[in-house]
Amino acid sequence: MSIKTVSTQPFLDQKPGTSGLRKSVQVFQKPHYLENFIQSIFDSLENLQGQTLVLGGDGRYYNRQAIQTILKMAAANGVGRILVGCNGILSTPAASCVIRGNGAYGGIILSASHNPGGVDGDFGVKYNISNGGPAPEKVTEAIFARTQVIDQYQILESADINLDHIGSFKLGTMEVEVIDPVKPYLELMESLFDFDLLHKCLTSGNFTMCMDSLHAVTGPYAKAIFENRLGAPEGTVINGEPLEDFGGGHPDPNLVYAKTLVDKLFGDNAPDFGAASDGDGDRNMILGRKFFVNPSDSLAILTANAHLVPGYKDGLKGVARSMPTSGAVDRVAEKLGIDCYETPTGWKFFGNLLDAEKVTLCGEESFGTGSNHVREKDGLWAVLFWLNIVAARGESVEQIVKSHWQEYGRNFYSRHDYEEVASDGAKALVDHVYSQFDNLKGKQFGQYIVAYADDFSYTDPVDGSVSKNQGLRIGFTDGSRIIFRLSGTGTKGATLRVYLESYEADVSKYDLDTQVALKELIDIAEEIAQIKKFTNRDQPTVIT
Repeated sequence: MSIKTVSTQPFLDQKPGTSGLRKSVQVFQKPHYLENFIQSIFDSLENLQGQTLVLGGDGRYYNRQAIQTILKMAAANGVGRILVGCNGILSTPAASCVIRGNGAYGGIILSASHNPGGVDGDFGVKYNISNGGPAPEKVTEAIFARTQVIDQYQILESADINLDHIGSFKLGTMEVEVIDPVKPYLELMESLFDFDLLHKCLTSGNFTMCMDSLHAVTGPYAKAIFENRLGAPEGTVINGEPLEDFGGGHPDPNLVYAKTLVDKLFGDNAPDFGAASDGDGDRNMILGRKFFVNPSDSLAILTANAHLVPGYKDGLKGVARSMPTSGAVDRVAEKLGIDCYETPTGWKFFGNLLDAEKVTLCGEESFGTGSNHVREKDGLWAVLFWLNIVAARGESVEQIVKSHWQEYGRNFYSRHDYEEVASDGAKALVDHVYSQFDNLKGKQFGQYIVAYADDFSYTDPVDGSVSKNQGLRIGFTDGSRIIFRLSGTGTKGATLRVYLESYEADVSKYDLDTQVALKELIDIAEEIAQIKKFTNRDQPTVIT
C-alpha cells in the first residue's frame, strides 16, 4: 500500500450550510469533489496526526462508497484510528454519543438529513468536533477557505475495508474498528429513562404504539430499543429497514411526508402513540391518537415534565430554543425559574450553552429536540422522553398537551415551507420585506400593531461570537410574530420558510384549527411579503 498525491482544482460551491455540505449525489460523484472537501477538512484541523475519528452515515445512496474513500484519505493523512459503524450505519445522535464516549477528536457524518435519497437524491458531509456537536462557524469557515485554494489531496492505494462485520482492521498504519452502531446509544438511553416502567407500559396490552423509521437510519435502533429491549410487539416499528433511497419516500417526519404514520394514527383503531424520525435520526414527530403535537409545544412539555424522567429528575439548568421556535417554552422556563436562551437556527449554536452547563434541554421548531446527553438533536431520545412522560402520568398524549395549554396558555404556531422556489425570487422577497422595516414599527394590520421589525442577530453568551442575518422578524404588541427565513438545508433552488405565531390565553379557543386561528397573520404575511408573487406559488409545499 502506498500514499498517492492527486492534483486537483478547487470547486467554488463547497461552503457548508446550516449542517454541513449538502449537494445532489451527482455533484458529489464528480471527480475529486468529495475528495476535495474531505482533504479540506483534514487540512483545517490542528494536530490531527494520530487522533481518533468517528465515521458513519444514514445509509443513503453513496454512503458506502464515500466511507471507503474517507477511510483511505484518513489513513493517508495520518489519522491514528477510526471507529466506523457496521454497514456504514451511524445515526447523527449515535455518532455524537460515540465521539463523546470514546474521547474522539471528532467525527465525519454522512447525511443530508431529511432530504430525499437515491441516485437522483441528495448527499451530505458534516464534521463534528470533540464535544460531539456540529463544527462551529469558525471551523466551517476555515474548511470553506481551504476548499477555495486546494490543489492536491492524499489517498491510500488499497482494497476496500469490509464494513459488514464488527471487527478491527489495519489500513496502512491506521486502525479501523467496525463497531456496533446501536449498542452505545442503547446503553446511553438506558441511563436516562425508566426502561422498567416503559417495558411494563409496552407489554401491558393496554397501550399500543407505532414507530415509523421511514426506511432511514433509525430502523435498527428503533427495533433494538422498542421491540427487543422494551418488549413491544413485532411490527411496532414500521419501515424499519434502511434503504439507499428511503423506499422512494421523503425521510422528513412531518404531516405530509410521514403519510403512512399519519393515516394510521388518524384512522380507525389507531394506536395510542405514534412517532417518526428522519433520514439521520435527529428529528422527531410525535402523534397521539388523532392528535398532532407541534414541535414547539413538544419542547415546552418536555421541559415542564422533565422531573418525571430519571435522567432529569434533579432539575434543569436552563433551556434554549431557536429563534423561529415558538415562545411556549419561555413561559415554562419562567415558572421553573430557569434561563431560556434564543439562538439562531442550527444545532451548533446550542453547543456552547450545553458545554458551559447553561442549559439542559434545547429544541427547534423543525422537529428537533435534544439535551446535554449528546450534542445533537435526537429523534429516538425525544420519543423515549414522551413515552416516559405518558407512562408516568398515565394520560394520553392529547390529555397531556391540553393540560399543558390549560396551565400555560396556547401558542398557535405554524410553519409554511415553499420548497425549491427560484433563488432570485426568494432573495427578492427577503429584500422586499427588509426594505419596509424602517416604516413598519407602529403600523397597524387589522387587530395587530407592529412592535418591532429586525434581522435577528445573536451574540453567544459563552464566547462572545456574533451571528448576523439569521432571519427577518416582525413582532406585534400582543407577542405574535411573523418570521421570514431562507433555509440552508435544501440543494435545489431556495426554500422559503414563513413562521407564524400567536399566543392565546382564552381557553374556549384552544380547539380551533391552527390555520384558522392564524388566518389573519397568514394574510398579513402575504400583504407584507407578496409571497405568491415572488415565489410564483399559490400555496406552501408543506404546512406544519
